[in-house]
Amino acid sequence: MSKLKLSNEEIREYLGSSSPQFPKYTTQIINLANQNAQGTRPKVVGQLSELIQKFPGKTLAEWEKWYLKNHPEAISIATAKIAEMLSRLKEAMNKIDQKLVEQWVKDLVIVKTFVGLRFQEAILKKVADQKSEKYKLATPEEESKGIDGFIGKTPVSIKPATYKSKQALGESIETEIIYYTKKKDGIEIEFD
Repeated sequence: MSKLKLSNEEIREYLGSSSPQFPKYTTQIINLANQNAQGTRPKVVGQLSELIQKFPGKTLAEWEKWYLKNHPEAISIATAKIAEMLSRLKEAMNKIDQKLVEQWVKDLVIVKTFVGLRFQEAILKKVADQKSEKYKLATPEEESKGIDGFIGKTPVSIKPATYKSKQALGESIETEIIYYTKKKDGIEIEFD
């Protein structure tokens, strides 16, 4: 069995295309601006994976001509969205100093780590409040039995909602299960 490697440069060469040389870090910044501005989303530039399938030509030049004929405003709209976001990012960059970076690092290392790794206690507390019960975190011995804590006297295990779809796991949990889903603005909790 033979194995070959095809570099990105070779792919471009074989397809008769080349990318411009960008100054260091600029593509990362433009990419970040694009993520925020959503300048190259399908509603702006079209569903490219589908469009390339419909494209009747073979060459890069033909693709460019065909695409621009079918989506004449897309490039300028995407460019305007990204350029506007870059202006906002430049403004934000001017607000970043050593003190702000230190606050960010501290928030990540101290606060977000603590909250991210201790959110089970917050879930126990919320469910206990909902049931007008007290809660207690599990001891290391109880944890070894799959118990994360107690709501009143009921042992509970806290699992991500994706755990429900993993029924094939050989694990048998003899406790009530509280399921959670992390969302951008918090955690959704499911329990009986």
